[in-house]
Amino acid sequence: MTQGRHRIPLSVIGGFLGAGKTTLLNRWLREAGGRRIAVLVNDFGALNIDAELIAASSGDTVALTNGCVCCQIGDDLSRALMQLLASGTRYDAVVIEASGVSDPWRIAQLGVADPGLVLEGVIVLVDAGAVLAQARDLLLADTLERQVKAADLLVLNKIDTVSTEQLAQVRAWAQAASSRPGSAATPMLDATQAEVPIALLTGLSVSGRHGDTACAHAEQHDAHHDHASHQGHDDHHDHAAHDNLAHDHGELFDTWSCRPTRVFPATALREWLRATPPGLLRLKGWLRTDTPEWSEIQFAGRHGALRRADAPSSGAAVVAIGLRGQLPVAALNAMFGAD
Repeated sequence: MTQGRHRIPLSVIGGFLGAGKTTLLNRWLREAGGRRIAVLVNDFGALNIDAELIAASSGDTVALTNGCVCCQIGDDLSRALMQLLASGTRYDAVVIEASGVSDPWRIAQLGVADPGLVLEGVIVLVDAGAVLAQARDLLLADTLERQVKAADLLVLNKIDTVSTEQLAQVRAWAQAASSRPGSAATPMLDATQAEVPIALLTGLSVSGRHGDTACAHAEQHDAHHDHASHQGHDDHHDHAAHDNLAHDHGELFDTWSCRPTRVFPATALREWLRATPPGLLRLKGWLRTDTPEWSEIQFAGRHGALRRADAPSSGAAVVAIGLRGQLPVAALNAMFGAD
């Protein structure tokens, strides 16, 4: 079931029991920022949704005042997705919370079997204070490893509960458990209370004036970002993408944006996606390509894709995010910035 030619980005949140999935989902809903997000969960009652956000509740669905919706999966994820897509509401993103003992990759594959959806990424949370003991339990080890191996982005949550030495051990375990032959290392973020920049999870806003061609230098954002400081910046900056990061807490991130006007060979873009430069966490954009005429480029964590797209109303644009000081600005400029 599709909604015209619009394919809705699908994200899957996984992680073992107590890792912080519910906390992350609550944050996602509270900070939707005008985006309509549909969340599919095993039990939305467990989310403890803020009362002021709830507009109406009916059966297995809770409608929120910000245009988002929470739906219970029930016994059949495919049926829940079909009902959601057939509802007539145009959502900007669909998020599925995997149960604490399930394989999020299988859920992601089931979800993208519907042509109305396109996989945005799999985010897996790890309880830094509990995972090492859990991994030593023979009954739990396989489940944990399957979950982290499925991740495009690993969030090491609850780092405030461990020492620096313990956190290093958690990182070493996560790196080893998530490794896949022939694949890049899975990016990992440290977090407390699942404070992860929403732009890393739901995709990047790419907006601005049609015809802008300059590439913005990398900008840093943290919890104390001063919005007023943007007023003196070059108009070529992608303010929507920057504002998405400006509201986020915890780690400092760099963002980069560009509005190229040239036509890109699709084969060259695919080759670049197969060997993206280190330090890139997230990239999304729309570009003119030799075949087809327009393509959407997407990179999340450790996988990328180039897909046919309709011509965007605001023209070509690319936005990227990385950890502060690690975003490969020179490589991004070399690939996308030279017209």
